[in-house]
Amino acid sequence: MTPSTSSSVPAAPQAEHSLTRSQRLDRLPFTRKHGKLLGASGIGWALDAMDVGLISFVIAALSVHWGISKGDGSLIASAGFAGMAIGASVGGLLADRIGRRSVFALTLLVYGLATGGSALAMGVGTLIVLRFVVGLGLGAELPVASTLMSEFAPARIRGRVIVWLEAFWALGWILAAVIGTFVAASGPTGWRWALAVGLVPAAYSLVVRWGMPESVRFLEQKGRHDEAETIVRSFEEAAEQSARGQTADGPSGTVGAEPAPGAAREASEASEASEASEATVRAAAPDAVGEIPQADAVESTGGIWSRALRRRTAGLWAVWFCINLAYYGAFIWIPTLLVERGFTLTQSFTFTLIITLAQIPGYAMAAWLIEVLGRRWTLTVFLTGSALSAIGYGFADSEATIIAAGCALSFFNLGAWGALYAIGPELYPTAVRGTGTGAAAAFGRIASMLAPFLVPVLVVAGGQTLAFVCFAIAFALAAAAAFTLPEQRGRALAQ
Repeated sequence: MTPSTSSSVPAAPQAEHSLTRSQRLDRLPFTRKHGKLLGASGIGWALDAMDVGLISFVIAALSVHWGISKGDGSLIASAGFAGMAIGASVGGLLADRIGRRSVFALTLLVYGLATGGSALAMGVGTLIVLRFVVGLGLGAELPVASTLMSEFAPARIRGRVIVWLEAFWALGWILAAVIGTFVAASGPTGWRWALAVGLVPAAYSLVVRWGMPESVRFLEQKGRHDEAETIVRSFEEAAEQSARGQTADGPSGTVGAEPAPGAAREASEASEASEASEATVRAAAPDAVGEIPQADAVESTGGIWSRALRRRTAGLWAVWFCINLAYYGAFIWIPTLLVERGFTLTQSFTFTLIITLAQIPGYAMAAWLIEVLGRRWTLTVFLTGSALSAIGYGFADSEATIIAAGCALSFFNLGAWGALYAIGPELYPTAVRGTGTGAAAAFGRIASMLAPFLVPVLVVAGGQTLAFVCFAIAFALAAAAAFTLPEQRGRALAQ
């Protein structure tokens, strides 16, 4: 919607002062400043995905070049997930105490340096230790980044924005698949060069620390009101500049048309009067972007297991546990399982790359549905689709069916991840939002630790079919748990 000149600024300046800073952010349109924040957070997200994805290719390469056993491969993968479990929990707590931005930057630095160091590992033991350190950073980064972005996104499209953020995971995993296919598979030392790319997040941490704003809600919790006001005004100014640019284009989109002298004079006088009346407060009018949303009425007293929050926490933890078990059980082992079925390392990595590309339309569909069907239904539908796709992959017996079922699994599973990251921060008030999302992620990482060990056991007991049927059951349980969560579409975050 292109706002008119009369609606690009508030009609009653005193009404601006009756709004909280959170309400002023919630009613804004999505501006270029939001886009920059999404891009900065998304790049960190993509680098995280790249690292997680790379380890599956590294394990497959080491099984060929070092002759490591499935047990060693499971230890390498699980060490990272053990670190992620601790990192997610501690990172969430720190985010509620020292700030979302600071923790985000610190996590990038930790896992970037540790991943680069992994490239120099001379044995499995060293690699396992370094993967644990990598996990500490990775585990904390994801819930903190989604919390930060959710606290800036306009309420009416907050879910869609978080799915867009999660879509950067697909870009990172695709990058990992490309690096794995063309670098890790290039020779005996290819995996080292693939891990050396992991140094990039360490450098990017500086961009995050000095180029991103801190959460306004966090700053208010800490009494830093002047900083919070400065940040809110910067977003309001970006919205006003966007509205002015659209108005300048005119209905026909023509730029630079010369208005009549009388019209120009009237417009100038109106502009001066408007600027004088609104003083220093600038924002898009509510009717330009929709009503100011009603906030979630959940009580903010007590922790994440208080009477008001315990049902939400239990449901969220159940979804996180089941989706982690199935996702990492499947995708960490897909390259290695393909090699065991007789495909070459290059073929295995190429198939995985094709399957990974299906993540992108999955995210796109979830981003659209989440503001149409709502969070709960979108998450449930995509988890159900993941369950059916896992069964299909388990029974796939040709190149065509492997790729088709794998693409379907990738499509539905990553769409579900997008919806899950959107709903998590919405369930908790500001004081425990980082703690709540981090604790759920930490509990889920316990499942991701178990998954690498579970797969070899299931494959021995009943082959690939049994393994993927078990993953399907986990997805189905996650879908049932998702339906117990409250619907938050269109609501402002609880204070």
